[in-house]
Amino acid sequence: MNDRINTLLGGRRERLSHLLGRYLSPSWGPSAPAHVREHLLEEATDLYWNELEWEHITGDAGTGDGEIERAFAGLLAFVRGLLLRGLSPSGEDTEPRPEVVEELLQFLATRVLELDERISTGATEDEPEKMQRELDMTDHLLDLVLYQWLELSPQEAARAEAVRSVH
Repeated sequence: MNDRINTLLGGRRERLSHLLGRYLSPSWGPSAPAHVREHLLEEATDLYWNELEWEHITGDAGTGDGEIERAFAGLLAFVRGLLLRGLSPSGEDTEPRPEVVEELLQFLATRVLELDERISTGATEDEPEKMQRELDMTDHLLDLVLYQWLELSPQEAARAEAVRSVH
């Protein structure tokens, strides 16, 4: 499965690089201790599951313009915090944690592949519409996290989203 995850993420990075006409590479700093990375990743995945469940309960978000950002606002804010550099609002130096965002991207890619496989094999527990909606939301969320991780400008992200909506 690791090969499929790497292929999915690599293809998305390559597509964005080609679209924007520049090499995209996230900046890396010193890695956090394993227990810190595990804790932060657990917090991120908990946000994903909680916000996804809320969407299943309320049925508010589709996959249209701005809807995924609203559906996963907490997770996307958490990702921005993980990538924050410089001084925090309290005046303390922050240490970005891009390695946690990379692990979150791998989690989301795994989820996309699992959902796609379940849908294609008919293993949807009699809820094919719900599974398809979850796949669409998670797939879009993967792109939004990738835009932040690669530090795309708002204009570049809008361009990527415009191309994404065509496909």
